[in-house]
Amino acid sequence: MDEKLIHAVYDDDDVLLSAVKELRNAKYQIKDVFTPFPVHGLDEALGLRGTRLAVTAFLYGILGFSVAVAMIYFIMIVDWPQNIGGKPSFSFMENLPAFVPVIFEMTVFFAAHLMVITFYLRSKLWPFKSPENPIPSTTDDKFLMQVIVKGDEDKLNNMLTKTGAVELSMHKNESE
Repeated sequence: MDEKLIHAVYDDDDVLLSAVKELRNAKYQIKDVFTPFPVHGLDEALGLRGTRLAVTAFLYGILGFSVAVAMIYFIMIVDWPQNIGGKPSFSFMENLPAFVPVIFEMTVFFAAHLMVITFYLRSKLWPFKSPENPIPSTTDDKFLMQVIVKGDEDKLNNMLTKTGAVELSMHKNESE
C-alpha cells in the first residue's frame, strides 16, 4: 500500500521542535524526522518511548559475569590448578581477589559487544545497507519532517507553512 507523505524542510531546530509539537497537537501523524544533530526534546515531542537498551546491557553483563566465573573456576581450580605466589589453588573463594580483574573485564566485554550487536540488529543497520535519508542536506544544515497525508492536503500544507517550513514537497512512500 502506498501512502502519501509531505516532506517539510526546516532551517532551525527550535522551529522544527515547535512545529512537531503543533502538528502532534493537531493530531497529524509524523512518520519520521531527519536532523543533522540530536535535537534536545524531539523524542518527547514525537511521543517516542524510551529505549530498553540499558536492560539488555544489564542482562549481557550478567551473562559475561557468569561466563567469567565459570571459565575461571574450570581453568584455575578444576583443570589446571597452579601454586601462584604460595596461595592455595584448591578453593575458588580463597583466590577470588586475584580473579576480580578478569571477571570485571569479561563483564564489560560481554555487555559492550553484545549491546553494539543488539543496537545494529534493532536499528536494521546491516553491512552495505543503502542510506534511507530522503534528502542529503539533512546531514549538513537542514531538518526534514515527513508527515503522512490523511484528509485535507491543503490544510496540512498551510499548517506546515505557518509553522515555518521553508520547503514542502509531496512524495509517495511504498510501505515495507
